[in-house]
Amino acid sequence: MPSYIVTCNPDATPEQVAAAKKHAQDQGGKITHEYNLIKGFAVSFPQDSITTLESHEHVKAVELDGEMKTQ
Repeated sequence: MPSYIVTCNPDATPEQVAAAKKHAQDQGGKITHEYNLIKGFAVSFPQDSITTLESHEHVKAVELDGEMKTQ
């Protein structure tokens, strides 16, 4: 399963972030990391189901996880 970074809305409460995580898990996703600096988490998710997560009311963005480099 591909891994995705899920960013919740900046004004999301902890309960709303938890609801987004539960939604991801209910759709077959596996939470692999929880972030503290942003309201978000990493999830391994079936590629054909990712649109259900993108449309969740507390989710701002869903991006494919990848290697990040700096100069």
